[in-house]
Amino acid sequence: MAEGTASQFPTFKRTDQEVIDFYSRSSGIPIPGVPEFDHRRLVDGQRRLTFLKPLPPSSEGRQFEVRSKVLGVYDKGKVGSVVETETILAEKGGDEYTKAVGSAFFVGQGSWGGSKGNQIIKTPPCMSMSQLRLGPSTPSYPPPEGKKPDVVHVTQTNKESAHLYRLNGDYNPLHATPEPGQKMGFGGAIMHGFDPANLHEFEARFAAPVKPGDKLVTEAWRMGDIKDGWEEVRFVTRVEGGKIVLSNGRALMKCSGPKSRL
Repeated sequence: MAEGTASQFPTFKRTDQEVIDFYSRSSGIPIPGVPEFDHRRLVDGQRRLTFLKPLPPSSEGRQFEVRSKVLGVYDKGKVGSVVETETILAEKGGDEYTKAVGSAFFVGQGSWGGSKGNQIIKTPPCMSMSQLRLGPSTPSYPPPEGKKPDVVHVTQTNKESAHLYRLNGDYNPLHATPEPGQKMGFGGAIMHGFDPANLHEFEARFAAPVKPGDKLVTEAWRMGDIKDGWEEVRFVTRVEGGKIVLSNGRALMKCSGPKSRL
């Protein structure tokens, strides 16, 4: 990569120097009025990541902090519970750089008498998330009907792809060893996450698991709406010849090349 072309991107690493006990750290802080959930039966539901300001290339002379809070906890009945959180990366006493809002789905850990949020549930078999509304009503970003995608991108994963999360500091065993995924009905390790570049905002719903070795096909549509130099793009990702794994996809990004006229 040529000098000056790389950009900084926040990872899960935080301040840990070594591999940590993911389950122990994740369950370390209780939520008042909410039962203690089993993090061994946890999957991502939805994530929105906003880049507020470019990260500096060096932290010399700076102090950064991660500010996290729970936005809501929603009891979805027998299928499970949803915990919605917000995490902000900021310079201590200064600017905010990124904001991530995510929904974690605790499989089979509901019916404890909590708020239900907006109740739309249709999950099994294999815990597809496409019909589960995650808490308060969220905007819907369907691709334009009857319009050919502006871009189709194919990604071939392999059996080692899930281990990328370890390099980013995400030590969830669900991405590395088969046992957690087998216990949740996924058949083994699964993948999820982002691969952002040149983005201002990115969000999607994790509609179904991706297994190492799957070939992924992403279709994207430029919507033509440009604000402050950022264009809205909507996208869908599916396993080749099969189910949708990322739905409600939307990004604000800098695009190049012609749009489809079909």
